[in-house]
This record gives sequence, structure tokens and C-alpha cells, in this order.
Amino acid sequence: MKKEVLFLIIQFILFSCYFVDIHIIAYSLPNWINYILLAFVAIGFVIIFLGILNLNDDLSGVSSKKGNSMVFNGIYKYVRHPIYAGILLSMLSYAFFTASVFKLLLTIIMGVVFYYKSNNEENWMLEKYEQYRRYKQKTGRFIPKPKNKG
Repeated sequence: MKKEVLFLIIQFILFSCYFVDIHIIAYSLPNWINYILLAFVAIGFVIIFLGILNLNDDLSGVSSKKGNSMVFNGIYKYVRHPIYAGILLSMLSYAFFTASVFKLLLTIIMGVVFYYKSNNEENWMLEKYEQYRRYKQKTGRFIPKPKNKG
């Protein structure tokens, strides 16, 4: 079985389990924190939307319509995997909002899956595109890298 298929199966299982409501430890947060968490869920959705929007028709980051050029603009100027980042931000925020340790654990596992999946994707990009190495050095995987003020 190809790694890509295995990653997709694991993602599907984790997303499916995320909708199950299991409370391991009960806790509650003040309303003002819950409002902030809901805002972060929305920000995560915006990041996902921008990632998809910048890719146009190709979710791999390589546009076949533009002579196999890579996408380095828009939100991809700041992070290499904004769709994964947005999913993780939304999942993490919602896990805290719902006070679900189970959802938090699933989010952590999903983060590990996304890390290895993105590593696999990046190895392919490094083989195919010379400029990807420099892009990878200056751009964060899921979180923007701080700018050097040197």
C-alpha cells in the first residue's frame, strides 16, 4: 500500500472519530475563553480556505496549468502547508471549546500524521523542484518562521 493511501485512511479514521463525543475528563472554561476559541476555529477555516484558494485547481501545490510552477504566493508565502495548519488550528481550538480531552488527543495524533504526510510530500517536492529547498528553509511547515532582522 502506498504511503499516501495509508495517510488518507488514517486521516479519515481520525476525522471520523473526532465526531464521537467521549468525555474522559470534564472541565469547563470561562465564556470569554470560549469566544476566543471559537474565533480560532473560524481563523482555522479561513486559513484552509486561503490555502485552497491559492492552489486554484491543484491541491498538491504544483500547478499543471502554469507549466508545473510551484505556488509560493498568498498564504504559502508564510507556511508550506496552510491547509494542514488550518485543520489543526480548528481541531485544537474546538477540542478546548468542547472541553474534550479525547478530541485533543485525536488532534495531537492528527498533527503527527500531518507531520509525516507533509514530510513525505516535501521529499517528493525536493526531488522534483530545485527551488523547493530554499522555500523550505525560509518558510515554516505549519507555523510561520520568524523573520531574521539581521
